[in-house]
Amino acid sequence: MAARVLWAVRRRMQPLAVHAASEGRGWLHPFSTATQRTAGEDCNSEDPPDELGPSLAERALKLKAVKLEKEVQDLTVRYQRAVADSENIRRRTQRCVEDAKIFGIQSFCKDLVEVADILEKTTECISEETEPADQKLTLEKIFRGLSLLEAKLKSVFAKHGLEKMTPIGDKYDPHEHELICHVPAGVGVQPGTVAFVRQDGYKLHGRTIRLAQVEVAVESQRRL
Repeated sequence: MAARVLWAVRRRMQPLAVHAASEGRGWLHPFSTATQRTAGEDCNSEDPPDELGPSLAERALKLKAVKLEKEVQDLTVRYQRAVADSENIRRRTQRCVEDAKIFGIQSFCKDLVEVADILEKTTECISEETEPADQKLTLEKIFRGLSLLEAKLKSVFAKHGLEKMTPIGDKYDPHEHELICHVPAGVGVQPGTVAFVRQDGYKLHGRTIRLAQVEVAVESQRRL
C-alpha cells in the first residue's frame, strides 16, 4: 500500500520536474502562455493587413477614372473636329450656290454676245449717208443680217434648252396658254383649240417660263 502511494506521488511530480528542467534550459512548453503568444504573433505576421484590400480597390478605381477621362477628352476633340468640318462644308456649299446664282447664265450670256455682234454689224449698214441708189443694196444687207441673227438666236436657244412653243391646233391649256379672246371656229379648226397666237410662249427644259397669248376657237353661237 505504501509502495503504491509512493508511485502515485512520483508520477504526479514527474511533469513538474520536466517543466522546471525545460525552463532551466530555455525551452518553452508547447502549451505555455509565451508559446501561445509567440505562435499568435507568427500567425498574425503571415496574414496581410486589413488595409491592403481597400487600397487596391481605390487604385483600380483611380486607373479606371483616368482611362474614362482620357476617352471623354478624345471624343470631345473628335466631336469638335466634326462640327468644324460640317461648318466648312456648309460654307463651301453656300458659296457654290451663290456662285451658281450669279454665274449660272454665264454661258448663255456669252452666246448672246455673238448675237449682239451680228445685230451691231447689221445696224452699221444703215447710215444717214446712204445714197438713194444704194437703198436696195442696204435693205438686202439688213435682210441677210436679220436672217443670220434669227438663225443664231434659234441656235443659242436650242443649246440652252429654250424652246418656242407652237400651240396652233393644240387644245387650250391654261398652264401653257394665256387666253386673249375667243374666235369662231373655221374650217378644219376644232372648238376649244388654239386658232391664233398673238405672242409666242417659251419653255426652258420643259418648264413653261412664258405663257403664249392665244385666241381659242369656239362655235359661232358661243362667240364672245
